[in-house]
Amino acid sequence: MRCPYCSYEESKVVDSRATDDYTAIRRRRECLRCSKRYTTYEKVEDIPILVIKKDSIRETFNKDKIMSGIVKACQKRPVSRSQMQNIVDDIEKNISNKMIVEIKSEDIGEMVMERLKNVDEVSYVRFASVYRQFKDINTFMEEIKNLMK
Repeated sequence: MRCPYCSYEESKVVDSRATDDYTAIRRRRECLRCSKRYTTYEKVEDIPILVIKKDSIRETFNKDKIMSGIVKACQKRPVSRSQMQNIVDDIEKNISNKMIVEIKSEDIGEMVMERLKNVDEVSYVRFASVYRQFKDINTFMEEIKNLMK
């Protein structure tokens, strides 16, 4: 960080604290050459994730859409809201940790199904039936057979 007064590159941090909304760190610095003080802010870089839909249209990642689909699949099932939220948070963290800037909606759907399968099999089949657009009872039965293996 260059000093705004003399452009010297070396400074020391005098004080450090979170901003009121906890989205950044405010640092008071002192230039090691001219001894003047200045303030810097440090915050996490937010890289928006784009979802590539089946028709190749891109839209911003929205974890509320994932939650909505999971809630529908888990209706009248013994799956708690916190379990559903954990699935959504896990998927979002997984995508962010991979530093992915674009992801196919199919990949997100597969992630949801993978996690739902471990939580509640009926919810998994419900989600899969909508997500994979089962055409008839035979494709539905195939998915259930695969689940039973």
